[in-house]
Amino acid sequence: MFGAGGGTSSYQEVREVADLIVLWGSNAREAHPIWFHHALKAVNRGARLIVVDPRRSASAQWADLWLGIDVGTDIPLANAVAREIIHSGLANEEFVERATSGFEAFRDSVEPWTLEAAERVTGVPGDGIRELAHAYATAEHAQLCWTLGITEHHNGVDNVFALINLALLTGHVGRYGSGLQPLRGQNNVQGGGDMGAIPNKLPGFQDVEDDELRARFDSAWQATTPSKHGLHLSGMFDAMEHGELTALYVIGENPAQSEADQQRALRLLQGLDHLVVQDIFLTRTAELADVVLPASATWCEAEGTVTSSERRVQRVRKALDPPGEARDDIEIVYELGRRLGHDLGSPRPEDVWDELRSLSPMHAGMSYARLEELGGIPWPCWDESHPGEQFLHARLWEPEVAEQAPFHPVEHDPPVDALDDDFPLRLTTGRRLESFNTGVQTGGYSSPLHRGGSALRLAPEDGARYGVADGGRARIVSRRGEIETGVVYDTTLRPGLAFMNLHFPDEVETNVLTIDAVDPKSGTAEFKATAIRVEAV
Repeated sequence: MFGAGGGTSSYQEVREVADLIVLWGSNAREAHPIWFHHALKAVNRGARLIVVDPRRSASAQWADLWLGIDVGTDIPLANAVAREIIHSGLANEEFVERATSGFEAFRDSVEPWTLEAAERVTGVPGDGIRELAHAYATAEHAQLCWTLGITEHHNGVDNVFALINLALLTGHVGRYGSGLQPLRGQNNVQGGGDMGAIPNKLPGFQDVEDDELRARFDSAWQATTPSKHGLHLSGMFDAMEHGELTALYVIGENPAQSEADQQRALRLLQGLDHLVVQDIFLTRTAELADVVLPASATWCEAEGTVTSSERRVQRVRKALDPPGEARDDIEIVYELGRRLGHDLGSPRPEDVWDELRSLSPMHAGMSYARLEELGGIPWPCWDESHPGEQFLHARLWEPEVAEQAPFHPVEHDPPVDALDDDFPLRLTTGRRLESFNTGVQTGGYSSPLHRGGSALRLAPEDGARYGVADGGRARIVSRRGEIETGVVYDTTLRPGLAFMNLHFPDEVETNVLTIDAVDPKSGTAEFKATAIRVEAV
């Protein structure tokens, strides 16, 4: 955010300083348990925890205040919080005037969102909205955190802008103890983006369309880097649909089971001229592949680095050799390059990292020796005397701010999959503490913790309304497909809201139901807002 794709604060600030933590669209207790331990330490020393979530999740059960929001109404709620802060005279006017731009347009955009209007649209009581607004504006140190509950919508980027607006309005960014944290849902998601595994950036978040920056990489790589932004994942599937993408190389991903509208994803993957999959398991996607390249488990069978949600780069050390014919990912990529007629240089992990440091200024000071000595370093780390920035955007508190942070007015745009008499229930999906993504790594062993993981969870009132018994079975139908599974009554759900996990696709193909409506800015599909009906079996 603000030009850098990472959270602004450290875990230490959450644990030791923050007096308010707002979890918005995040069940961090189950989806980000390591980070949540830091949050619990803050709660235990007296910090307030406020959770905004459609469900009264495991995280919300620790909260001082839970705001049970209707799915897809985050922007009205954020705009109402902003309006209440402004009308109550709680905005940080000095910070807004000195460090931000576009405030007047933003103020006008939130004006219609009175507490009463927001309550009608979001389902959150006006008193709760007021309490959140006043708590956030008056906290000395506040952390605003979110995850896929915010981003997996057709307007996920605008949802994030809505939250950033609140931080700018109150000055809760750019100083120790206050910040914004997009919690990363998988190991090294942050590191993947940092290394350039996104379609518009070179390593170090350097724009691929910048001729001067790109020339440095061309020189180092002895190749010509494409000068235009590439396709994000949803764009790739659209290109497959139109016959513009006919070959795919998949590394450590299982789109056959993780993509929204699973039937479409399978059809397009099966229609490719050539599919290569590099993975540690024979996933459902790998079963479709023309070539499977068995890779190493990076947590124990490879050397390298990993980057956490607090931007901290740490060493990973090899403990075991990969089994059988499996090989380190670096070895596979370098050998593939050689067979394609291009020598990629040294495949030694430290040499690869040093090349990265020579090209990415924000990693320049992170030698292996310093990473070992300091137990990890947060980026940016500009040189070998720099300790790494614990928090970002301190520049916003300088007397003269050269580049002001802009407000982004955003408007409410309801979920694409509308509710009606045929599809009256809103299905949202999420994670469990003991399971991981499509179950490739966690579904292969039996555990009592998996019990009920593939079930549809319903509010008892909805079970009675639709004649579906607790412990019974139901047919779940959306506008794209239908599945059958068990039913569990769940009192953490409000009437009208249903919930399913995504970890057990071999038992229940949840993503047959979900819609592939896509955010045009990020390419993220709207997993969180599917319209369904349920029928007893």
